[in-house]
Amino acid sequence: MNQIKRIGVFTSGGDAPGMNAAVRAVVRTALFYDLEVFGIRRGYEGMINGEFIPMDRKSVANIIQRGGTILKTARSMAFMTPEGRNEAYKQIKGVEIDALVAIGGDGTFTGAKIFGEEFNFPILGLPGTIDNDLFGTDFTIGYDTSINTVTEAIDKIRDTAESHDRLFIVEVMGRDCGLIALRSGIGVGAESIMIPETKTDLNALMHRLEISRKDKSSKILIVAEGEGDSGGAFEIAEKIKDKFPQYDTRVSVLGHIQRGGTPTCMDRVLASRLGVAAVEELIKGRKGEMVGLIHGQIAFTPFDHAVKHHVEINQDLLKIVEILSL
Repeated sequence: MNQIKRIGVFTSGGDAPGMNAAVRAVVRTALFYDLEVFGIRRGYEGMINGEFIPMDRKSVANIIQRGGTILKTARSMAFMTPEGRNEAYKQIKGVEIDALVAIGGDGTFTGAKIFGEEFNFPILGLPGTIDNDLFGTDFTIGYDTSINTVTEAIDKIRDTAESHDRLFIVEVMGRDCGLIALRSGIGVGAESIMIPETKTDLNALMHRLEISRKDKSSKILIVAEGEGDSGGAFEIAEKIKDKFPQYDTRVSVLGHIQRGGTPTCMDRVLASRLGVAAVEELIKGRKGEMVGLIHGQIAFTPFDHAVKHHVEINQDLLKIVEILSL
């Protein structure tokens, strides 16, 4: 056992539904073990500026169902410099914080790894990102809510598409990772899904549209925003219009709607489990790792192994798209 008496918790990078549930779990678990806990507003930037808030049970009451993050979030250029990290360390030691819980994605964990190593400071991370692109956990906090939000939105788009015999190209988030597009695309019965991990063959797409059932009153194509082979949703739309002028082709960009909203039960439970585990493991002396869930069990992955680009696309899911979209 180490002698941690005060824990700091913060959210960093892009917001994700379920972050508040994670903050609640960290705060209440710390209090359960008779530790003090401070919230750090606006991530690493707030750490540098000394934006610390003492937190108690009441401060996290009635937030488990709220999207976004009550601690706010920000990206910090200053923290990328040694001077910025030195100031952050000075600030957290000034309020006698002994350990940190960082809730975020790959950028958050990259910063946590460097900071922890430079100052031999205990930090554990919780995977809070809608992209589900971190190695070491089956699902990230916010992913389930995001794909359900996308599914609901596309279901509504399908209604208007069928009413007007339209072809809709829907752009979803996924700059470097196509998991939102892939899973939600299967869920809505999309005719085609284009993601960064696979090379888009526009000739094959055109052929697929050419041989598709003529009696289908709507067609949905999903494009992840990071899919670069085809030039993006609007360029694909122009090429389809040129080849198939009979289609009433439209583009819908879902944008930041995918980040917001009430977290699903799955995200709330995931965030709660990981938050409790993070505090308990900090008390035991664990540091420098992300807390995840693999096959239903709590798992720990070093920060440098957890960052994105390690997650491989399930080829079975790609095959399912091809089989079911006929």
